[in-house]
Amino acid sequence: MRRELPLGIAGVVGFIVLLDYFLKMPSLNNLSKLLQDWAIIVSAFALALAAVNLVLRHTSIITQPQKKTDERIYSAFLLLGLAYFTITGIGWGITKTPFKWAYDNFFSPVGAATFSILVFFIASAAFRTFRARNREATVLLLCGVVVMLGNAPVGEVFWKGFPGISAWLMKIPNVAGNRGVMIGAALGSIAVGVRTLLGLDRAYLGLDQ
Repeated sequence: MRRELPLGIAGVVGFIVLLDYFLKMPSLNNLSKLLQDWAIIVSAFALALAAVNLVLRHTSIITQPQKKTDERIYSAFLLLGLAYFTITGIGWGITKTPFKWAYDNFFSPVGAATFSILVFFIASAAFRTFRARNREATVLLLCGVVVMLGNAPVGEVFWKGFPGISAWLMKIPNVAGNRGVMIGAALGSIAVGVRTLLGLDRAYLGLDQ
């Protein structure tokens, strides 16, 4: 029952929510909303469990002398930040001064600095991708150069036609490629959903099969 019961619950709940999307029945709609409310409640408990697990994990790192000093310091800062944001968020709300002050002066700058580091990885990936090793890579290289010249102010100085060609590449070929990727992702999501409803995909139970 440890395997069959969760599979049965997931299948029944999934089919009810799916049918509610296609069938306009008041009773089915009420049941679907009730199940979705329960999903929100379960997610909240899962988030609380994750926070407890985080605290226990990093507390054990701090109390272990064999751990590196910098690792213990990072864990201590993480727990202090978690405690501060939890206390100020519950006590004063997320729009009041203590929580908002720490968010604006610590969390946001750190997040911006972390994302700014991605520029170097993007530049490295672009350098490896834009190597004209074959015809497809050459076409990608030319399109990338034209798009960059069309968006940069210096491109229009060299030739007035770069912005127009860049806009055409972004609106026509790029949109067509994105739609193909989205259709493929949607079909993959449908396949995963059907496998989950039928009990063929049991990864959410911690099972390989």
